[in-house]
Amino acid sequence: MALNLKPLADRVIVEPIEREETTPGGIILPEMAKEKPQEGRILAVGPGRRDEDGKIIPMDVKEGDTVLFAKYAGTEVKLDSKKLLILKEADILAIVEK
Repeated sequence: MALNLKPLADRVIVEPIEREETTPGGIILPEMAKEKPQEGRILAVGPGRRDEDGKIIPMDVKEGDTVLFAKYAGTEVKLDSKKLLILKEADILAIVEK
């Protein structure tokens, strides 16, 4: 997917990873009962935030990282019928290492 968004400062664009739609017992969960995703893959990264001297502080994450983020963090946008999140780096809790 060609991404036409470029995040600014310390923001990242994340594609949420949807969870399984059925429980281990075979019950299909309706859309309203699903929990909001808290895991996603980073599609784009901004240059980083600036300190008091104007120097750019580089980001700790990079494109392609799988991350965990705060449950209600960020702003949801729709692009080409895909739901994406724009998050600040501070909303990212951890990088998932595989």
